[in-house]
Formats: sequence, structure tokens, C-alpha cells
Amino acid sequence: MAGLVPAIHALPRARENVHARDKPGHDDRPRTMPVRLKLRDITFFERPVHFARPFRFGAITINATPQLYVRVEIEVEGRGSAVGASAELLVPKWFDKRPELSPVQTVDDLRRSLEIARGLYLARTGFLRAFDLHASCIGAQVATCAKKNIPALAATYGPAEIDKAILDALLRAAETNFFDGMAGNIAGIDARLSPDLKETDLTIFLSGRKPLSRVAVRHTVGLHDTVEGEGGVADAHENSGARYFKLKLSGDPVADAARLARIGKELDALEHDYEVTLDANEQYADLAALQELMDRLDHDPALRSISSRLLYVEQPMPRDVTRQSPLGSLAARGFIIDEADDSYDAFPAARALGYHGISSKSCKGLYKSIVNATRAAKWSAGGEKFFVTGEDLTCQAGLAVQQDLALGAFIGITHAERNGHHYVDGFGDTPAAEAQAFAAAHPDLYADAGQGVRLNIHNGDLLTGSLHTTGFATSVHPDWSALRSLEQPKSLQEQSA
Repeated sequence: MAGLVPAIHALPRARENVHARDKPGHDDRPRTMPVRLKLRDITFFERPVHFARPFRFGAITINATPQLYVRVEIEVEGRGSAVGASAELLVPKWFDKRPELSPVQTVDDLRRSLEIARGLYLARTGFLRAFDLHASCIGAQVATCAKKNIPALAATYGPAEIDKAILDALLRAAETNFFDGMAGNIAGIDARLSPDLKETDLTIFLSGRKPLSRVAVRHTVGLHDTVEGEGGVADAHENSGARYFKLKLSGDPVADAARLARIGKELDALEHDYEVTLDANEQYADLAALQELMDRLDHDPALRSISSRLLYVEQPMPRDVTRQSPLGSLAARGFIIDEADDSYDAFPAARALGYHGISSKSCKGLYKSIVNATRAAKWSAGGEKFFVTGEDLTCQAGLAVQQDLALGAFIGITHAERNGHHYVDGFGDTPAAEAQAFAAAHPDLYADAGQGVRLNIHNGDLLTGSLHTTGFATSVHPDWSALRSLEQPKSLQEQSA
């Protein structure tokens, strides 16, 4: 496979018309139109990623996990062939938190999701738009996975990763960048999976996008992370000058309140103001436990620093409990769903329960993020505020963080959780030459201050300028020869034994 293309290759930057909209008198209407493609091949690889520190969220602590890489080859109608890529961590016990499954089993199910999606996508023959491929496969993907005891959230992982790689190849063939390509709806996104929207809603939203030039980093404080002193939440070396903080919750309102009071005291020592979000990762058992935490936030003076700066609370209860529990008066606090976002109708259903927001994660599907952002804009026009947030579970330096950052900047997410720079040492187990290739192609995003190539955070922000390049936010593909093939799911190994 590595012999087909250069192992590490910088592809040509977008042509001069990428930034032409900034020129006086330029017609702002996007010039891109949907382009049809035919899939030729999908190949999966992986690479181990060892964490620099334990990351505890919900009921699990992660010290290492593989990163997936996807390579696709497509033929584009009238434009020849192209190669695209994507990447994302294979995170255990998030997509599927059932207690009877081990962390290894949940990663294995993500691999099975990928293999099932590969078969469905390659079975579509003839020239189709990128969104046609997605829309024609997603229903069968979820149904097939359900028969194999893989829940919907894990089922959508496979299509999400394949879709990103297809889009990367499509944009390269069309010689345009992600922002201009999506504004012109190069993928052919329509409302067939979101009947609550009209085609014009999507067209208006896409064509009106003005991508952000910088996106603030929201610094995660995991349940095992240091709070006070050196290496604590207020240590500028630790938090990279962040103005936004994402604080993990354990599900115990008494313990969480005490820890939040400690964090608030430390953050008050910052030389700049800050804002926070809370994330329970489904750990609050029910509305009663959640109400107890909210009462403490409302009435405990020790929590005033946190309460007065709280933007929203993310996925407090288990996904199944969420679907059966209207928030009632709690809705005023601002809640979003994340793990409960496993289908195109999840956001409308959550809205009916009192939720005002939903997370964007490229591991859940870039098209769904765009559809949900369209909904939030449409619903907010009525006066009530609805929003999409940027949450990051699976994005490491390189392809994953760049594509997710571009997606967020496109749909208007001003600050996003970024875990890769915090829990992994730079590019981690990536070969030095590959990391340096990414740094050379994207100098506004990466820097080497003597400890290897790392994400370059500018006064708490990430810059998006170099993401305006031909393809899906990257001028570089990984060194395919340095990757191993995706491990075969154990269920398949057992069948072939």
C-alpha cells in the first residue's frame, strides 16, 4: 500500500481563489457544486498512542489506546483519481459503556463497526455524491451493528471516519479547500436524514459560513488531574493560557461540589477571566442526583466562582435515562447531549426534553454536526438560544485535530475542548519525520520548543489559517509505511479460527 503514493507527501496548497472572497467586488456566492465520485478502496491502519498522564473520565481511566487511520482511493467524475485520509483514537468505554464489556471489547466493537461500514460503502457502485454514500449506508450500518450487539453510537463511528477520508480525497480532486468546498456543498448534503429541515435551510446555512480564524482551547480537567499548585489547573504551563475550562464530574454531588469549589478557588487566581463547562459523562444516575448538584451550585457560596461562569452542563445522565427524563425547571441551566447523540433525530428529541445544545465531534459524523448546527441556527431565530459545542475525545495532533478544528471553525464554534496536547506528549508515538512534516506544512498549528513537535497554542487559541489548503484541512498524509494494519476484530478471528 505504501508503494502506491509517497509515504509522507505535502500536497499542493489551494489556488489563489481560496481567499478571493476577501477581494473587493468579489461575488460571495460559492462556486463549488456537488461532485460525484466512485469509491475504489478503503484501507484501515492503526498506531499505538501512549498517554503522558492518566485521563479519567466517567468510570474509566485511559493510559493508552490505538489511533485509527483511514486511507481511501476514489475516482472523481471528470477529474481522475485521488487519495484521502482521516484519523481518530479508538477510545474504550465511551461509545459503549455497558459494564459487562471490558475496555478491550468496546475497542474491538469499533473495529467491527469500521469493517461493517467498509463493506457497505464499497458495495455502492457507480458515481454518487459523498453525502449520497453516507445517507445510503447509515441506516444499514446501524441495523447491521445492532444485530451484532453494537449500539448506535459505536455503529456510527465507522461511517464517520470513512466520510472524512472521502471528503479529503474529493476536495483534493476538486482542487479546493474544506471551507470553500463545504460552503458550496461539494458533498451534496440534503435534508433526507433530517426531515425537520428544508433543503433551503441547509443551503442558506452552508453558503453563509465565514470560518473563524482562531478557536479558543477549552482545557480539560480530568478526574485524576492535579487541582492545586504546580501542574494544577491555574498553572499556565499546564493549561496553555486557556480562558475556558472543561471540568469532569464523577456523579457524586457532594464530592463533585467539593472538588469544584477547590477548582474555582484556583482559577480565581488567574490574571484573566475564565468560563467553565461541566461534563458528567453519563455518571449522574437520575434527575434527583442532578438536582442536588444544581442546588449546590445555586446556593453554596464556595461554588459562586464556578456557578457564575458556567456555560452549560454536558451529558449528565446515562443516554437511556436521558431519553426518558424531561429536564423541567433544570433546563434553565443549559444542558447539552453528547453520548446520547447517536442519530440524526437525537437533537430534536433532546430539544423536546429541555436540552438546548449538542456536541460536535468528528468521531460522531461531520455531516450530523453540520445538520445540527443548521438546526441550532434555525431554532435560535425564534428567540430561544440553541447551540452546538466543540468537544474532543479522540483528536490527536495531525489529521484528527486538524479536521475536527476545521469543522468547528466552519460551523462557528468559538472554543473547543482539546485533549490531545494535554494527555499525549505532542505527536506521541508518531515517527519524528512525520511529525516534522505536519509542522512544516502547518506552522501556525505546531511548534518545536526543544521537546518535540507539539500543538502551538497562541494566547489560549488555535489558529486556522493553514487549514485553508487543498483537501480536508491538511497538506500532509501520514507515513502509511509506518502504520500497521487495523487489528482484526476478535469476533472475526474466532470465526476464521
